[in-house]
Amino acid sequence: MSLMQADLHVEIARLQKEIQTHFGLKEDNLIFDFKDHGGRTKLNLVTVNPRHEQSFLFHSVEGIDKVDALEKMLNYVKTYRDSESSYTIQWSAKSAKDLQTSYFRARNIHEALDKLFYGRDMNAITVFSVVLNPLT
Repeated sequence: MSLMQADLHVEIARLQKEIQTHFGLKEDNLIFDFKDHGGRTKLNLVTVNPRHEQSFLFHSVEGIDKVDALEKMLNYVKTYRDSESSYTIQWSAKSAKDLQTSYFRARNIHEALDKLFYGRDMNAITVFSVVLNPLT
């Protein structure tokens, strides 16, 4: 591995750690899902709720490479509370009887639901309510 590659890996690790620290989540509750997207890098940041052990999309960004995508994600993580609305979604997995409550930041109700359903069959969850929370 060249020195430049090593430095690149160090920068990727540093940015991931900074994002993780901003959330205050354990390492296994935050997933950095990188995908090649037409010659660019798409980063889906996924959170895992430790209480009900379900994963949800937090946010997606696209960059020219992993470092660029992570820098964009870090910027989003630092500012999203100022630019997006807060939603509360009450839902239940089809195989469970318990009602769950999850919170999402999104530009609109459709994006909040997309984050809830990310990576899963839409028929696996029943949504009971979606509420736009008051501004705080």
